Amino acid sequence: MGEGKRIMIVAGEASGDLHGAALVAAMKEGEDRLSFYGVGGDRMREAGVRLTARASDMAVVGLTEVVSRLGKILGVMRDLRRALREERPDLVILIDYPDFNLPLARAAKKEGIKVFYYISPQVWAWRRGRVEQIKRYVDRMAVILPFEEEFYARHGLNVHFVGHPLLDLVKPRWGAGEAAERLKIPPGAPTVALLPGSRMSEVRRLLPVMVEAADLLRRDFPKIRFLLPLAETIPEGYVQDLIKQRRVEIGVMKNCIYDCLALSDGAVVASGTATLETALMEVPMVIVYKVSPLTYTLGRILIRADCIGLANIIAGKKVVPELIQGEATGSRVADEVRGMLNDEEGRRRIKEELSHIRESLGRPGAAKRAAALALGMI
Repeated sequence: MGEGKRIMIVAGEASGDLHGAALVAAMKEGEDRLSFYGVGGDRMREAGVRLTARASDMAVVGLTEVVSRLGKILGVMRDLRRALREERPDLVILIDYPDFNLPLARAAKKEGIKVFYYISPQVWAWRRGRVEQIKRYVDRMAVILPFEEEFYARHGLNVHFVGHPLLDLVKPRWGAGEAAERLKIPPGAPTVALLPGSRMSEVRRLLPVMVEAADLLRRDFPKIRFLLPLAETIPEGYVQDLIKQRRVEIGVMKNCIYDCLALSDGAVVASGTATLETALMEVPMVIVYKVSPLTYTLGRILIRADCIGLANIIAGKKVVPELIQGEATGSRVADEVRGMLNDEEGRRRIKEELSHIRESLGRPGAAKRAAALALGMI
C-alpha cells in the first residue's frame, strides 16, 4: 500500500457513527498506516477519526427540519468539497445519508477520487432515480440487507452484500440477573422498553405519545415497569422534564439498550434502525412514526414500500404493528401493547417471526468484510 493513506469518511446520523467506527477499526486492523477525517460522532472520534463536523448537527427528519439546519449543512458541504480539492484523500467512504452524501460523491468523482459507499440509501423504497446517480459517482458499494445486492446488481453497480453490522453489536452486556438488579426490575414485573429515537425531532413528536401510553398502561398493570435507553444525542434533562409532567415512573438510562430490551416483554419503537435492533433481540414491538404533515404527504406519494419499519420490510410482511402519523396516539399505542402483554401465544409467534429476520441477515463480520473491500481500493 506504500505511504500512509488519508481517507475521508462521512456519517450523518447516530447509526452511521456506530457503523463507521466499526469500519474504521476493522480497516486499521488490516492496515495501520491510515488516517481518517470527516463527519461523525463520538464513536468515530474514539476510533481515531478527526472530526471536521459532528453528525448530530446534521441529522434531520423531514423537509421542515432540513430548512432549519440548511445553513449548517451547506457549510459542512463547502468544507468537505474544499478538503477534496486541497487535501486530496486517497478514498472517500460514505455511510448512508444520501441527500448529503450523493452530492459529495459527485464532487469526489469530479476530483478523480474513488468513492466507497457503505450502507445503501433505501432507493428500493423511494426515489429510485437515485440509482443512476449512485452508478455514476460510486466506484464500489457494500450493502447490508439481503435483497439489496440483487437490486443494485440489476442496475449494473459494483455491489457486495457483506451482512448486517448489527449482528456483531446487538448483544447484552450483562446476564439477566445482573441486568434486572442494575435496572431495578423486580421478578415477574411486566416490562416495556420505550425507544423514541436518536434525533430531537423524533423525540419531540414521539416521546409524549409513549409517556401517555405508559400512563394508561400502568392503570391496567400496577406492577409494570418502563425502561427508556437514552440515545447519546438526546439531552436527559429534556426527557426527564417531559416524563415528570405525566408523573409516570420511567427508568431513563444510557449505554444499555440491549440490556433493556433483553428484560422487556414488549417495546414501543421509533421507525428506523432501532426496529431492527429490537427484532434481533426478538422483542415484540409496536413501531411508531410521526413527521410534519408536509413531509408525510410527500412521503406517501414517493415511498413504494408497503411497510415503514425496517423489521417488517426485511420480513416482507407486517410482523409487528405500525402506527403512523395520526394513528400514533397514546391510546392506540397502549391498546397495542396491552394486547401483546395479555397474549402470551401471540408474543411467542412474533418472537418466532423475528428470529427469521436474524437468519436472513447473513453472518457476523460485516465491518471486516466491508473493510476488506475498502482497503482493496487504495
